[in-house]
Amino acid sequence: MNAESNLLEASIEDIQSWLEADEITSVELVDFYLARISAYDQEGPSLNAIQHLNQNARSQAQALDNERKRSGPRSLLHGIPVLIKDNYETLDAPTTAGSATIKDHWPKRDSTQVARLKSAGAIILGKTTMHEFAYGWTTRGSLFGETRNPYDPTRHPGGSSGGTGAAVAANFAVAGMGSDTCGSIRVPSAHNNLVGLRGTRGLSSRYGIIPQVSSRDIGGPLARSTRDLAAMLDATVGYDANDPQTAESYGKIPESYLRNLRETKLHSLRIGVLSDWFGDQPQHQAVNAVIKNVIQNLEAKGANVKPLTSARLKQLWTETRSPSAFFLDGYEFKRDISAYLQQFPSLPVNSFSEIAKSGQLEPLVAKGFSTFLDPKFDSEFTALKTHEQGKLVRTQLLSLLHDHNVDFLVYPTATEEAAPVGTEQSHFNCMLSAASGLPAISVPAGFGESKMPVAIELLAEPWAEQKLLNLAFTIEKLVPSRQLPQHTP
Repeated sequence: MNAESNLLEASIEDIQSWLEADEITSVELVDFYLARISAYDQEGPSLNAIQHLNQNARSQAQALDNERKRSGPRSLLHGIPVLIKDNYETLDAPTTAGSATIKDHWPKRDSTQVARLKSAGAIILGKTTMHEFAYGWTTRGSLFGETRNPYDPTRHPGGSSGGTGAAVAANFAVAGMGSDTCGSIRVPSAHNNLVGLRGTRGLSSRYGIIPQVSSRDIGGPLARSTRDLAAMLDATVGYDANDPQTAESYGKIPESYLRNLRETKLHSLRIGVLSDWFGDQPQHQAVNAVIKNVIQNLEAKGANVKPLTSARLKQLWTETRSPSAFFLDGYEFKRDISAYLQQFPSLPVNSFSEIAKSGQLEPLVAKGFSTFLDPKFDSEFTALKTHEQGKLVRTQLLSLLHDHNVDFLVYPTATEEAAPVGTEQSHFNCMLSAASGLPAISVPAGFGESKMPVAIELLAEPWAEQKLLNLAFTIEKLVPSRQLPQHTP
């Protein structure tokens, strides 16, 4: 087969069918993606999305090819190369969270979700760049510098899973894994024209993922299509004894998201549009127009669309963007990262304080961490109050769904297109899902005036992942937006 013309943008199901028909091998797949990484990651547009490569990927692919011939594929992911964010522990490559402070960290074990991918037959091709210790929305770190967006290398790819976002968008692998504390799956999905889901709290195991805010952390896939996302979820979700939070998933996960994936019947759909979550400044208008076009298309096909705004919703918008909403970033990270590092006494840093005072951090990360040294971030009372505020956000969102009889709440994932490399931005609607623990999915919606990807976010009740996937799948069909980045042809 002509790998170059067929493999670009190819789905997991397509590739698996070619593997089964002996039209390509997993070794050839690995070679194809490694060649693209060689051509575009440090050369060409210099995306700088790959942190570490698995030096055993080719031999593992050969073993999986041999196994396929002997006994057939283990699953739909058998022999499929994927990429993993550098905060997931992996046996095949170091786990450094993008930080020079732990540049030699290699626990030589797999996180639960990585182990499940490997059990399904996936090949871990390598580790992707991330915003240092996941503390940011752009993807910069002391160990690797800045990552660039394949749609425009002068712009950033979102964060903190920006390396995964850029790499999957550029076809460096079939799909990838990220983590989301407040938007870190959904923001890079939005800025790289991908589909990304933040599941209900407890959907997927956090075991073996370097923590940021453990009460809000969740790992999950980023993919070029909803079907690929569903296939990755099928392999990674569910109960893990090493993460008690996943016990909440008991009885809540279908046998297969992929097999249950189908288009939503729009004539019975009820959508609540969170009007206050749209930007109201001139720089927001192009993104607003793209999102409203999707909503209008849904409405034209029979969906019942209801704009929602009120004084209380305006107040909720303010509350979820206030510094107090992010208090746990300091309080929990100080404790969680220290507890994690203390498992590895040979590391040069063994506490948050040592990291913050190391002098090695990326400048803005260093500035943020220095503020966390303030004793106010040791207040258990404030932490408990913040958790209570999160429960209130959850109640308010569920009340909205009930009171207005709507199936989904929708709003822009990000109210602006990706900003230039080296600049900061905070135009993300990430906290509704993060604080409430409710699931939300970011879906490509089109392109803005700067020709950068724009995404719509859908939020629903707990354990509504299948419903979210189905509507995302419907939007893909209704408003096709996925395009190959021109800088990585």
